[in-house]
Order: sequence, then structure tokens, then C-alpha cells
Amino acid sequence: MSRTKRITLGLSAAALALGAGIGVAGIASATTTVTPTPSTSSSASTDGTPPADGGGRHGGRGGFGGVKAADLAAKLGVDESKVADALKAFRDANKPATPPATPPANGTRPDPAARQAELAKSLAASLGIDEAKVTAALDELRTAEQADRAAALKTRLDKAVTDGKLTQAEADAVTKAVQNGVIGGGGR
Repeated sequence: MSRTKRITLGLSAAALALGAGIGVAGIASATTTVTPTPSTSSSASTDGTPPADGGGRHGGRGGFGGVKAADLAAKLGVDESKVADALKAFRDANKPATPPATPPANGTRPDPAARQAELAKSLAASLGIDEAKVTAALDELRTAEQADRAAALKTRLDKAVTDGKLTQAEADAVTKAVQNGVIGGGGR
């Protein structure tokens, strides 16, 4: 097997593993939602636990799909700590009691649109903001995040082509697979 094919297979396997991990995490958080009330916790922590907006473990991602409390607060014109508390409350209210042992056999994943609608409704209630405004802000942030991921993937693939690790056709195939949801990595 050629080196290029091994690299391509390795990249594909890594992307599939990433997609499976994201799917399992999404399934683990899919439960019936009760509209939470914001907690009084701070977004900063001194005891080694991650901040309320999730900043420690996933690069500042918040309670849902990469939403950063700071970015959402800026879009909504609300104090960041209030948004961080509302995101944490939503995350806590939607955390399953025990993680599933295995993903569902049929491979179904939670509907992202339904989850975003639940988040928007919860945040609107917690923050006293119109739900449509929260939904629009979440849409803008998600679109920007997807564009950033697509640009980062393009940069990595361009470098792989320049370095001779992939052909342009292989890089184009990876891009198409990501865009069509065949492998994880964003862009959808």
C-alpha cells in the first residue's frame, strides 16, 4: 500500500473516530428538558474545575455545540457571567444520570435543530430575552464556527498537498466527505 493511501486511510479513520465520539457525546446529552433556572455559580473557578462556560476542557466551549459564553453574551448584549450561568444550567439540566454504555444500534443522533431550539428557549427564559433573538445569535455563532472549521481543514489539506502527502484529488475528496457528513470535522 502506498504511503499516500496509508495517510489518507489514517486521516479517514481519525475523522471517523472523531465523528463517532461527537455522536456519542450528543447521544449522551439527549434527554427531556426542563427549563432551568440560572445558578449562582461563577464562571471562574479557583478549585481546578472548569469554568461555567466550559473554558477549561474544550477551548472555551459552552454548554451547547461550541457556544462560548463570551461570544453569545456579546451578541445578546448581556453580562457574560449570566450567559455562562444559563449555559451551565442548561447543560446540567440535560446531563443524563448515567452515560449510555453503547450508542443506539440504529445510529440515530439527537436532532441538532431541536437541541438548538431547546437551548434558545432555555436561555431566553433564563436571561429574559426574546427567544428569536437568542436563536439568531446562536445561528450566527454556529455559522461562524463552521466557517472557521472549514477554513482550518482547508489549510491542513492544502499543506498536505504542498508537502506531497496527499494529491489535490484526495484533498478534494476529504473536503467533500466532510461537507456531506460522511466523516466528522465540521462544514455541514
